[in-house]
Amino acid sequence: MRTWTVVSLLVTITLGLAASLAAQVPQMKSVAPDSGKVGTVVRVYGIALGRDKVDQLYLSDHTLDMMVKVLAQSDDVIEFRIPPSVKPGKLQLVIKTAGKQAYLLEQPLYVTVEEPKETGEVAASSK
Repeated sequence: MRTWTVVSLLVTITLGLAASLAAQVPQMKSVAPDSGKVGTVVRVYGIALGRDKVDQLYLSDHTLDMMVKVLAQSDDVIEFRIPPSVKPGKLQLVIKTAGKQAYLLEQPLYVTVEEPKETGEVAASSK
């Protein structure tokens, strides 16, 4: 009987620690809109996204990680604008955690940057 009590206590402590650690790791859950042109304001929704957990946000094509300027940030939302120097295509969102031991966290969340329409195309299509 005593063995079961000790085992039960250890399982409870282990699960409690695991749950509290998981709650502290920044997680990006969704993005809106999921596509846009340069200058589009994008919002990333998730948990533990506040300034005390997330230091920087990047757009990555897996060759180059481009830091974006964060416009607003809270525990559940990060808002940024697609920068003018980014190339069109599907880019992954990457976060750099805050603190002495910072980590780059890649999560399966993407933004598609659309190619700008040329003014010649618009004029030709309206004729």
